[in-house]
Amino acid sequence: MAEEPKDQKKENTENKHGQAAKEADQGGAEEEKESKEEEKLVSEKDYLELKDRLLRLAAEFDNYKKRAAKENENAKLLGKAELMRKLLPTLDEFELALSVSSKENKEIKGFEMIFSNFLDTLKSEGLEVIETDGRYDPYKHEIILTKESDKEEGSILEVVRKGYMLNGILLRPATVIVAKAKSQTSGEAEGKNKK
Repeated sequence: MAEEPKDQKKENTENKHGQAAKEADQGGAEEEKESKEEEKLVSEKDYLELKDRLLRLAAEFDNYKKRAAKENENAKLLGKAELMRKLLPTLDEFELALSVSSKENKEIKGFEMIFSNFLDTLKSEGLEVIETDGRYDPYKHEIILTKESDKEEGSILEVVRKGYMLNGILLRPATVIVAKAKSQTSGEAEGKNKK
């Protein structure tokens, strides 16, 4: 056999090396494809995990905003309640001054108008006078004295000092005198005195 020229030999060797390289590249490409699919699966898992964390974080932030707004409203209400509590003695003194003054005095009518405007302003901010008609309520009334009376036991006989609330917050309980049942000894004593 005749020998192949050197150039042709070189070419055949290069072709063989090229084919081996192509095959290696194809094998590597398949491995790379598989690793990309694995990465894709992992990245989808990461994506879902991150999405879940983001949704939870958004919900927590929304709850925080609501809680902060509620705390802010409560702080405003408590501040308003404290101011109203400090104004109550002035309100009492104003009422006392107007109740003992003579109604014929023209200056008193001006003070009555000022007092009325002052009270209307406080009421527009949520101030309420505690009801004192009917029975004693331990959550709204403070008993200063009990008197024997023909009225039902626990009935309010007299209001010594008005009580006030602000939007459901007790500022000051009403100070009242409450009826108690007549005792048997006092009834017997009255019967003996009549004889």
